[in-house]
Amino acid sequence: MKNFVGDNVVENSKSFEEFRKKLFRIVSVGYLGDLPSIAYDVIGTAALILNLAAAFLSTFAELNASYGALFSEIERWTVLFFAIDYFLRAFCAKCLFPNKSEMEAIIAYIFSLSAIIDLLSFIPYYLPFVFPTGAAAFRMFRVARIFRLFRINAYYDSLNVITEVIKNKAQQLLSSVFIIAVMMLASSLCMYSLEHDAQPEVFKNAFSGIWWSASTLLTVGYGDIYPVTVLGKALGILIAFLGVGIVAIPTGIISAGFVEQYTKLKRMGDYAKSIDMHFIKVILSTRDKWVDKKIRDIDIPHGALIAMIQRRGEVIIPNGNIVLEAGDKVVIGAQAIQNDTPLNLKEVTLGDTHPWVDHFIKDLDFPRQTQLLSIKRGSRTVIPKGGVKLQRGDTIVVISKVHLPDEDEITV
Repeated sequence: MKNFVGDNVVENSKSFEEFRKKLFRIVSVGYLGDLPSIAYDVIGTAALILNLAAAFLSTFAELNASYGALFSEIERWTVLFFAIDYFLRAFCAKCLFPNKSEMEAIIAYIFSLSAIIDLLSFIPYYLPFVFPTGAAAFRMFRVARIFRLFRINAYYDSLNVITEVIKNKAQQLLSSVFIIAVMMLASSLCMYSLEHDAQPEVFKNAFSGIWWSASTLLTVGYGDIYPVTVLGKALGILIAFLGVGIVAIPTGIISAGFVEQYTKLKRMGDYAKSIDMHFIKVILSTRDKWVDKKIRDIDIPHGALIAMIQRRGEVIIPNGNIVLEAGDKVVIGAQAIQNDTPLNLKEVTLGDTHPWVDHFIKDLDFPRQTQLLSIKRGSRTVIPKGGVKLQRGDTIVVISKVHLPDEDEITV
């Protein structure tokens, strides 16, 4: 009876996990081969576009007078969809963070940027029912739902390139923004010192010139506030010239990022067109240097690329932000070398009577021009070192130009 109950619990648990995985595939973007997933993405995109269109058109008094009720109904039902979508994603958080516990996965999702945007896309609509006095303030937060448009980013490679460039160049862009902020503050202080006496109402304090410095450095120049003294005008000319160069810094960073990203995509496309490509599969262990690192941070040899990742039965298409985990099966591709001579290796399985059994590698008298490359012992690979003792059943791989007993020749 106990075994029956236990088996039933295990079976129900497996069914629940399978159901949640299927639901996760539906609410996640990118499963283009799954019809329910495609339908859900289309409905979500349509709901978002309808919601934003209704919010935009309702600002026109004539349209709102005629179709205000329709706009309200569109907002009500689309916001309800956003709320359901949020709770479905929270329910599937364990699939998104498989290494965390149930509660930790939910908390990690709730505090993620995408979840915060999802929450702000529907919660301001319902808060006025609880706090009527804050309706105007809550309405302002509804603007956050426009950021849900970035979900469409997953469908288009061109938009993905923009996201990848901004992520990869985040440090350089932050540095350029810091330089612009310092220049704005410095120019504001300088202009205050030169113009305060001539224009006390315009340049009232050290921060009153921030608007002028921002419009000048960013080459907008609205003209609503400007220097009138000779020194102030000279400083204004200098700041205008500096503004041209400063604005070019983030522009150059983003441009360089686009060139790098498109070059990388082109190289991957060239590899895909090549008919002479070699692939190997590597299983990562906890001691591998690639574990817990993003793909863009690991040192991949020139001419090689990570083609695919298998993780707990799921196939993952690699991108720079994916963190490799222990147990991942990584498929690595490398372009074949033109006119390369095949490397002939020899594989030898040590039997009971083999003379190398129960001997340390350092004590073996290897034949001339023979080098031991690796040892396969059971399901693991042993690195050949002098202190390693060979055992019966070991399969060793050597490179040798002489005949070895029981050898099997393999070509690489």
